[in-house]
Amino acid sequence: MTTTTTLTAAGTRSLSRAGLGTVLLGAALAPIDMFIVNVALPTIDADLHASTATLQWIVAGYGIAFALLLVVGGRLGDAFGRRRLFVAGLSAFTVTSLACGIAPGVTTLVIARVAQGAAAAMMVPQALSIIQATTTGEHRARTLGYYGATGGIAMVVGQLLGGVLVTANVAGEGWRPIFLVNVPIGILGVLLAMRTLPETRATDPIGIDRAGTPLLGLALLTLLIPLMEGRALGWPVWCWVLIGVFPFAVAAFVAVERRLEARGGVPLLPMSLLSTPAMRRGLGIAAPFFTGFGGFLFVYALTLQDGLHLGPLGSGLALTPMAVAFLVASLLSSRLVARIGHRVVVLGLSVQLLGLLTLVATVLVAWPHVNVADLAPGTLITGAGQGLVAPTMFRVILSRVPAGSAGAGSGVLTTTQQTFLALGVATLGTLFATLSVSGYGNALVTVTLVQAAMTALVAVAARRLPDPRG
Repeated sequence: MTTTTTLTAAGTRSLSRAGLGTVLLGAALAPIDMFIVNVALPTIDADLHASTATLQWIVAGYGIAFALLLVVGGRLGDAFGRRRLFVAGLSAFTVTSLACGIAPGVTTLVIARVAQGAAAAMMVPQALSIIQATTTGEHRARTLGYYGATGGIAMVVGQLLGGVLVTANVAGEGWRPIFLVNVPIGILGVLLAMRTLPETRATDPIGIDRAGTPLLGLALLTLLIPLMEGRALGWPVWCWVLIGVFPFAVAAFVAVERRLEARGGVPLLPMSLLSTPAMRRGLGIAAPFFTGFGGFLFVYALTLQDGLHLGPLGSGLALTPMAVAFLVASLLSSRLVARIGHRVVVLGLSVQLLGLLTLVATVLVAWPHVNVADLAPGTLITGAGQGLVAPTMFRVILSRVPAGSAGAGSGVLTTTQQTFLALGVATLGTLFATLSVSGYGNALVTVTLVQAAMTALVAVAARRLPDPRG
């Protein structure tokens, strides 16, 4: 995530199989912890008596910290060494996972989750940077393929592992093992990293955007805090004050970023990249897509357990068809892009729309007597559509970014992804919480129809995306 050319240090060896396994382990831990928590939310609620707003913070707090510090983590790795930052990030992730697992109350858990997201932001950028700096040619292409599949695999593992661990109620600890399991894995990962990963750093590292980073954080928090807390607190005056501050925080962030770039610096999110049609239009598609994706997973997990009483394992099994279909479709997407280009995004969104409408029909016909098998067709179709969209959208957005700005472009895209996943939890989660008072079935149908409408509009807009094959 740097705009400078990254080179292996003198004498650095290429990435070994053991090193690749270590890097992919670190890259998988962060998304696993995003998905594993969804399955455990009702159990956390029952144990710690958390409000819906607090449950949203448990999910979104992790995502906000991850989004805000992702580019910073990449630049620190460039400057001080990718292996060093990978080990430091994985060590911090292990410690904060322990803090989550032993948290005595919801406030401590939310704080620990934010810290865990910050640790993930230090660790994850190093994985891709290490691959890029220590591989070439066909080896790099194959390795990047493994890296790309990690997200889909993490989604499957997170859903199933969360359901199994919570249902097993290991040592009577309920939800806590979903975090504590990271501790031995993290310790093993640190030991392996120190033995198997070569050290690399950038020849001309970029400094941290000291003004832009806190301004982006201010903009995110002035929007997300009132969205998640306002309903539960009766929309006090301070919520409206924060919402009023939000556009000014955004304007200040944009102005600072433009000024820094005009002076020859490298901002957190370079505004000049938005002049590229592929980036501008692609981010316009990515924002509502990830908003719907993040919100749907949050809402669906609560419905499965609190509305249908399927339990953690049943909830994990109900979400597994979506995760498996996502993985398979993402692996097939590159072949489809070679044939039909950007139209894969339109195809994927159309398939997702069909899956969402299938879920709506299932709930309307069978609620409340809905089981895992009833939900499988809708979740499978939805997951297949999402698996076609996500990797293809990344490819389209980055296809016209100049080679010298590839790192900055990736940073913009990944920050957008994580930000709008958190925004989806805040907006669709709040809508669901408001409507669920009158019944989980109707609330799920309404939220799913909102996502379906967003998907239809985005599918129409996606027809104007450029062809990544050029």
